[in-house]
Amino acid sequence: MPKRYVISPAQQYSINEILTNTIYRMHGTFSKREKEKKKQQKRKEKEGRKAERKANSKSGQSLEEMMAYVDENGNISSTPPDPNRKSVIKREDIVLGSRNIPGETVNPIRKGRVTYFNLAKGYGFIKDLNTQESIFVHANALTVVIKESDMVSFETESTVRGLNAAQVKKL
Repeated sequence: MPKRYVISPAQQYSINEILTNTIYRMHGTFSKREKEKKKQQKRKEKEGRKAERKANSKSGQSLEEMMAYVDENGNISSTPPDPNRKSVIKREDIVLGSRNIPGETVNPIRKGRVTYFNLAKGYGFIKDLNTQESIFVHANALTVVIKESDMVSFETESTVRGLNAAQVKKL
């Protein structure tokens, strides 16, 4: 028959505490080992990917093999353009802003219909008859009093907020 030990409740508590701490330490160590294994595995995978990229890279190619050209239609090709088809462009012919065509005059006076005007607030909107755009008008720009659906002629001035009507006259 095996021996039986009698353990007091205080001793039972300390034995349970010792077992719990031992298991916790063992588990913590196991977790650390697992983390270290995962780190090593990731390093190996990264090295493998690096070696694969190096093996598949196109290093050592000449500059001509790596060059890409754009043809006159904007398509990318591997063949250089034909030097005989080269055209010379003068610096003066390049336009970097709005195109000003000589001989074409733009009439600064526009015609439109008042779509909204509030005399109390002192502003409104005019719809241009040609472009159908809505242009802001302030009471200070009026030469005569206008109301909604009046036909008017006006000039425009550009501001930070957009186009404003100026010198508004009733037709």
